Amino acid sequence: MVEEPTGQARFKPGDRVRVRVDDPPRHIRTPAYIQGKIGRIEAVHGAFRNPELRAHGGSGLPKPFLYLVGFDLNSVWVPGDAPPQDKLFIDLYEHWLESA
Repeated sequence: MVEEPTGQARFKPGDRVRVRVDDPPRHIRTPAYIQGKIGRIEAVHGAFRNPELRAHGGSGLPKPFLYLVGFDLNSVWVPGDAPPQDKLFIDLYEHWLESA
């Protein structure tokens, strides 16, 4: 039986989020350089099997929501190095995000 996500996505476009800081001793899909940074939800892609669990032979269920998160480049890299309109966009799963 395939499990579907329970409830609605926790975040919606425009919400400010912080990326959780963690270094688990296993496969992760969240770059270290973006952990702890604050961005905005740009889009909700839907719910998909968790690749962090699937990498170790798991089913990837329940399906977490996947978001497109936009970050101001000057908040990710050295402030002032990038034009203020430049953004970095990363797809991140819900369990890596918290309200900011």
